[in-house]
This record gives sequence, C-alpha cells and structure tokens, in this order.
Amino acid sequence: MENINIQERMKHYNVQGLSITLINHGQISGTENYGLLEVESDKNVNEDSIFSACSISKFLTGMLVMKLTNQGLLDLDEDINNRLVSWKVPENDFTKNKRVTLRNLLSHQSGIKDPENSFGELKSISSLPSLVELLEGKTPYCKVPVEVNYEPESGFNYSDAGYCIIQQLIEDVTGKPFHRAMKELIFEPLKMRNSTLDMSIPVINSEKFSCGHNKYGKLVDGKYPLYPYPASSGLWTTSLDLAKLVIELMDSVKGESKIGISSNAIKDMISPQGGKGWVGLGVFLAGSEKEIEIQSLGWGVGFQCMMVAFPYIEKGAVIMTNAELGVHQMEGIIGELYRTLIS
Repeated sequence: MENINIQERMKHYNVQGLSITLINHGQISGTENYGLLEVESDKNVNEDSIFSACSISKFLTGMLVMKLTNQGLLDLDEDINNRLVSWKVPENDFTKNKRVTLRNLLSHQSGIKDPENSFGELKSISSLPSLVELLEGKTPYCKVPVEVNYEPESGFNYSDAGYCIIQQLIEDVTGKPFHRAMKELIFEPLKMRNSTLDMSIPVINSEKFSCGHNKYGKLVDGKYPLYPYPASSGLWTTSLDLAKLVIELMDSVKGESKIGISSNAIKDMISPQGGKGWVGLGVFLAGSEKEIEIQSLGWGVGFQCMMVAFPYIEKGAVIMTNAELGVHQMEGIIGELYRTLIS
C-alpha cells in the first residue's frame, strides 16, 4: 500500500474512518487503521473498532450454511419447505415444476424479487419485527408477502428476502435465534470476539462501535443504523474478525477447517451457480480455476466495505469504512485500495 496516501484519499472522499486487514500466505499479515469512529470526536479507529458490514453478512450466512450442511441439518438441493417449520414458501404456478432450494436462495436464483423500497434500516429498537411477520408482509420493511415471482433457477435477482428465508430455516433446524447459532458455531470457535448480530443490544452501549457517515462526512440519522434481518445485513464486526472468517474459508479449501466445513462444501460455495460464472453461494466470483477471486460487498446507511480473497493463492483483504459515498465501492476509496492491493 506504499503507493497510495490513504489519509490524503480519505480527505478527498470525506471518509472519517477506515480499517484494513491484509491476508498473505493464508495468515493475517497486518492491520492498518485510520481516522475516527465519529466525526469531530476523539475516538480513533483501532483493530477493535466495529463497523456495520451490511451485506457481507451474506458471506457469513453462507459459511454457517456450509457447516450445517456438513452436519446433516441442512441440504442445499432439497425443497426448502421440507425443513421450514415457522413459515413456508407459498406454492404458486412458478413453484409447480421447480421447488425453491437453499442453493437457489444463497445464489439469488430462487425466483424471489424484493419488493421496491423494502429492507431498509430499523425504525425503532423497541419494535423489532419477527421474521415470520416480515416474510408475511406485515412490517414496514417488506410490505407485501414474500413469494416466488418467476420460476426458480430461470434468472438472477439479488434478494434480501431470500436470506430472511435462510435465516428462518437456520432458526427452525437449530432451535436457536440466528444470532446465538452464529455465535456458538462460528464466532466463538474462530475467536471472532468483536462480532455480533444481536439486535437486542443497542450498539451505542459500546465505545468500540463506529457511527455511520454520509458522503459529506456528516453523521447519518440515528448514528448507528441497524437492520432487523441479520442473515442478510445485520453483521457488526471488525476488519480483523472478518479476516479470520476469510482464513477459515481458505483453510477449508485445504481440508483444514477449524469448524468442520469439508473441502467439498467450501469448493461448492466458491463455484459458479446456475451457469452464472460470477455468483457462488453467499459470495460473488471473478477469475476461474486456481485464480478464482471471491468478493463480498457491503453497502448500507453510513457504511461501505469489501471482502476480497484468492483462496488458492491464499491472499486477501478486508476493507471497512464508516462512509457511504453514494457510488459503487469500486468508484470510491475502496476501489482505489482494492486496485493497489491486487496489483
């Protein structure tokens, strides 16, 4: 990163805080932290600073699914309704010939389209909706019932609703709230001590949490935007903790998983799905074969971030910012850092 002046680029983009963790040879090679957790405060970003990872939550959810699949609790290719208890995917003309599977949901090819203006941030911590209410279309976050809108596997539609279904499935098969299942099965064994999906604890209680900022470098409303669907966008974490998850993926490819994910399962996760070369299970793909590159991007109110990894070369990076620049990550500071890192 010698050939980029990060502080100067942060100033250029009005980015208040930034944390980067680099992975080389399958190990963390360093963490660099810059700026502030909150504009005009004295709270500096450090390696324990927690950012909203937004949709990088889907990569985390994919990893948990792989583990539960290896345990026999889930099956990627059966009808999802076989194991759903609290709610079922409604049957309609589009599900007659093809049933929705976990593989479809993870790769955004289930035939489900998110309604317009759905899946925004939490309005009030005191009115946390249940997942079933959300899926039934009874909340402001998704005002119509979630259903299959076209035949499964016939097209790609990026879907938060699909990940809400995955979350409900995981809660049904484990008998635990999603955040607790994740803590016990992923966070604790991987020593991801600064990671949480628990919406019941207002994040303001901690000095470690970053506030969100807009493209002008000003605080966003509410300071700490939360999302009431953790599997899709609820993860709060550090760049260091996310790098541990990336290393677990790399270890799993070699058959050296710490949490019991088989090499076959992880290779399936990072393989093109449904004939689309750019989408895996919970991650997006570029390159091919041993040069495969996996990516997960997070973009929400006040935050943008990115995870990138080359599992076979055992190289990667996690970049987290507390700024929403209003442009795609690749067009802002994250894109500049990415191009510097992979060159």
